[in-house]
Amino acid sequence: MALNCGIVGLPNVGKSTIFQALTSAPAEAANYPFCTIEPNVGIVNVADQRLDKITEFVKPQKTIPTIVEFVDIAGLVKGASKGEGLGNQFLGHIRQVNAIIQVVRCFDDPDVIHVNGRVDPIEDIETINLELALADLESVKKKQESLPRALKSQDKAVSGRAKELVPVLEKLAAALEEGHAARSVDLTAEDIAVVKELNLITLKKTLYLCNVDEDAVPDGNEYVEKVKEYAAAEGAEVMMICGKLESEIAGLETEEEKSEFLEAAGIEQSGLDQLTHKAYNMLGLRTYFTAGEKEVRAWTFHAGDKAPQAAGVIHSDFEKGFIKAEVYHYDDLIQFGSESKVKEAGKFRIEGKEYEVKDGDIVHFRFNV
Repeated sequence: MALNCGIVGLPNVGKSTIFQALTSAPAEAANYPFCTIEPNVGIVNVADQRLDKITEFVKPQKTIPTIVEFVDIAGLVKGASKGEGLGNQFLGHIRQVNAIIQVVRCFDDPDVIHVNGRVDPIEDIETINLELALADLESVKKKQESLPRALKSQDKAVSGRAKELVPVLEKLAAALEEGHAARSVDLTAEDIAVVKELNLITLKKTLYLCNVDEDAVPDGNEYVEKVKEYAAAEGAEVMMICGKLESEIAGLETEEEKSEFLEAAGIEQSGLDQLTHKAYNMLGLRTYFTAGEKEVRAWTFHAGDKAPQAAGVIHSDFEKGFIKAEVYHYDDLIQFGSESKVKEAGKFRIEGKEYEVKDGDIVHFRFNV
């Protein structure tokens, strides 16, 4: 299960620079709008000290981390929902991602052109959010137009589903017409499931990534505070990053050099580490590990998954033929030093189908297909 995040923002807010720094993947960055047309994709290993520690204990032939896929999507301008700029391409790409990371310019620099001629992070956010809401409104209205025929269907499954959709679409349309995100609507889990096929952009989890200059590290600035206030009102996540610093960090060759640079800059973690962990938590994702002589590997699963579902992340056969899970926790390995000593301490467990897998579990699945 790979986490897929779309990096979006107005032209010249620094998103392509941040993408390139985070992923070390080539992304064209220039001082003019619409520099990014087709999305750039970067696959990034998720830094996890637990994986490194397990590798030290087990000494496998190889170690495989879990990954995050970052997609740098074309810049957006006012009117994108009506096809302005590269709006149609932008909206098509953004519907395919799991989560949205909206880069917000929170720095002053007369040498970097702002598409609106001034720096105003809230206006930037509202420009993008309005266009996304209008795009979702079009999807909702199209679905509403198809309902009368579905309601008259002789197929009870079709008509029943249409009846479920009517009140949900009405609530969504009312909010979207006001420019509010679909995630701001009080929807139940059942409501969300009913409209899942619409793949609404504004239902996706969103993180506002404040791009600041070096002077704002690590305490932020007035622009960042405004974004935090805005995000708090809609229940969104906020994180701060300095794109320029991340570019410099990405250019260093060794981990030792990177650590020294971070310490000198007063930064505890690189932007990449912070961003991937923030995105994981935002989407309710967790990590379990498999450990053996051949490989130690990290696997991504959803919080609350029971053993068979977590096993299915490895292969569907593991879920279909699930028998049991042999489990101990990373903390137990650190405390006792080896799997055999974990067993001696009585911390090694055999769990069945109802076991809820925990973040940091080290698991061996037994299955038969």
